[in-house]
Amino acid sequence: MSLISQIIIESDKELRYPSIGELQSIQEYLATGEKRIEISCYLRDQEQEIVQKASKAIFQIHPEYIAPGGNSEGARRRSLCLRDYGWYLRLITYGILAGDKTSIEKIGIIGVREMYNSLGVPILGMIDAMECLKKATINNLNKEDVNIVCPYFDFIIQGMSQ
Repeated sequence: MSLISQIIIESDKELRYPSIGELQSIQEYLATGEKRIEISCYLRDQEQEIVQKASKAIFQIHPEYIAPGGNSEGARRRSLCLRDYGWYLRLITYGILAGDKTSIEKIGIIGVREMYNSLGVPILGMIDAMECLKKATINNLNKEDVNIVCPYFDFIIQGMSQ
């Protein structure tokens, strides 16, 4: 749900007009709209490079994942891991475009611990992987773009940490 939809729904539930603060939030969101689209396009276009850099970094931190018996041993398992990186990067773009973390929470946080636990994927490794994905993503962004992108990564990392 977008920031605007969220404010409208909340105001309607309370049978009131949006507050000054809510209207200012909408104004700030709209003012950054073009920037959010640019960032989302960049992430989409650079997905392979970002995922490649992040995977290289995580396997340097945790070489046991690609060693015999590791969670990412072999081409098939490694490709599933990389698929998840791309999936999380796509979730980040959803949050950036919506200006809200609700879609990330609904799609990417709720149940993630149970899913990874059932697959035998170490949660601490996934947290490290998200940190690597974050670093690979922000590596080529300017400070303004980093300020827009980081809260969404931090939200996922925090959600996995709980």
